[in-house]
Amino acid sequence: MAKHHVTTTINGDPVEFLCEPEQTLLDVLRDELGLTGSKEGCASGDCGACSVMVDDRLVCSCLVLGVEVDESTVETIEGMADGDKLHPLQQKFLEEAALQCGICTPGFLIAARALLVKNPDPTETEVRYWLAGNLCRCTGYDKIIRSVLDVASEMKRA
Repeated sequence: MAKHHVTTTINGDPVEFLCEPEQTLLDVLRDELGLTGSKEGCASGDCGACSVMVDDRLVCSCLVLGVEVDESTVETIEGMADGDKLHPLQQKFLEEAALQCGICTPGFLIAARALLVKNPDPTETEVRYWLAGNLCRCTGYDKIIRSVLDVASEMKRA
């Protein structure tokens, strides 16, 4: 089967790659491009561990084919920090111990950032609803929700 040539922008950088027609974006990110931050938790779009942004839309990269991102913009967890300076959400997750094993953390961070871009002042209910597509077996969610609300509050004050 012939590989497809894809030209895209990932985390602000122009990227070209070849992929099989049935290869998922998650597999391309991890196996072809070495961007291993997004994790495969379920391979069915149920857990959110592989969440990325494609053209400013939150998606599960296990449900998107690599060929579908041709001429698109993709943002992954690797692009969230600014060099060595963590994004406020990343910093707050560390401060509040809102992570444990780390499998779900990249997906939660990408989804939380997408929420705060769309709604910089969410209620707790809105945060819980927005992050409902992300599953965690370790933390119990409260520290994650608190971290997102704290960052929203800090951003509002800034």
